[in-house]
Amino acid sequence: MNPSKKESSITRRDFVKRTSAAVGAGVLAGSLPVGASAFAGGSDTLTIALIGCGGRGTGAANNALRADPGLKIVAMADLFRDRLDRSYDSLSRRYLESGRLDVPEERKFTGFDAYKKAIPLADVVILTTPPGFRPAHFEEAVKHGKHMFCEKAIATDAPGVRRFMKAAEEAREKKLNVTIGLQRRYQNSYRTVYQKIRDEDIIGKILSGHATWNDAGVWVRHKEEGMSELEYQIHNWFYFTWVAGDQILEQNIHNIDICNWFIGEYPATAQGMGGREVRTGKEYGQIFDHNFIEYTYPGGAVISAQSRHQPNTFSRVGEHLQGTKGTVTFEGENSNNAIIRDHNGNTLYDHYGLEDVSPYQQEHNELFASIRSGGHIDDTDYSAKTTLTAIMGRMASYSGQMITWEEALNSDAQLMPFEVNADTPPPVVADENGFYPVPVPGVSEPH
Repeated sequence: MNPSKKESSITRRDFVKRTSAAVGAGVLAGSLPVGASAFAGGSDTLTIALIGCGGRGTGAANNALRADPGLKIVAMADLFRDRLDRSYDSLSRRYLESGRLDVPEERKFTGFDAYKKAIPLADVVILTTPPGFRPAHFEEAVKHGKHMFCEKAIATDAPGVRRFMKAAEEAREKKLNVTIGLQRRYQNSYRTVYQKIRDEDIIGKILSGHATWNDAGVWVRHKEEGMSELEYQIHNWFYFTWVAGDQILEQNIHNIDICNWFIGEYPATAQGMGGREVRTGKEYGQIFDHNFIEYTYPGGAVISAQSRHQPNTFSRVGEHLQGTKGTVTFEGENSNNAIIRDHNGNTLYDHYGLEDVSPYQQEHNELFASIRSGGHIDDTDYSAKTTLTAIMGRMASYSGQMITWEEALNSDAQLMPFEVNADTPPPVVADENGFYPVPVPGVSEPH
């Protein structure tokens, strides 16, 4: 049987209890993470392998090197050589002379198996390829006992989530540090407000809210000479569901994660709508340009999650939560704005203008401090659950159906092939006019 397939149905209660208990056991265990004692005290060099050398990977590598002066990059891997070279050139301007970028030609790897060659060469790995590849890359890093930083999302389909969950159990047994790029959890404004809500009950029970990522959109990459169809889809990955998951998983997941965190639960059901109105060209692959999802939580809270890529429309990135005593509003990507108000409009707390460390930097600061001290950071639990929340929303939007948590978790809709190599058939194929299949609500099956 394909290892990505479920062996038996997993209930919501089983999933929540199993993962939460495993995380608790890992954090409380007395033994040090694999290799942690070698780095305690901060006197030894920690080596890094960068897997995925695009803009996010290069940014994460910079954050890592800023976090600890005893780090150096010793291996790099990417499907595309030009992307690896651009990343190397960017990093070399800052770190080559100091020896903190130590990647000779024999430790630059390209191709579909590049990650397997780079991961064994370092103490810590940075996994920043498109999210469809995350389960396989995470699994490989765990097998080799590596601490790691992983970008979100952790998968693009339910079989990938289950594969990640299985590897995460092994990571906990090995006491590996795993930080995952839902960076709002590392942002001081969110942490401060969360503490006030939890300890001071400042807004009461959360009843509703919205999680929004509406803007004009992101880059488009066109097919280059000599690229196979498979390589093109990975090159233009944002627009193909199998490798990116739609905007819900790639961007709106951040906002959804905040709602899950602050409510303290994960949705029981999702229903919604979406489609393509503006971004309908061939270059936009198969994803929707707008989604609107209504999540209902076991405790009764209802959250609307909006995501839109349409130029010249109202833009908003942030979260708003309505409680029985007041509200909290977070506004703006890369912003530390956070305001708590009572129901009369009085400001109870305002985080605006405070000088905070970038959450992109903070997650690396804490990761490497934990490795040095023999600590244990494990972000896998909530990251898997929030990824599943986003997949659940996409299933609802694409199909037009009500989707339960159990249906999402146990889905066999496999978008990402279990293994991808140069001979893998493209998971989606364009028609005779060059257009890719797009889901039709009310017609398409949930996936």
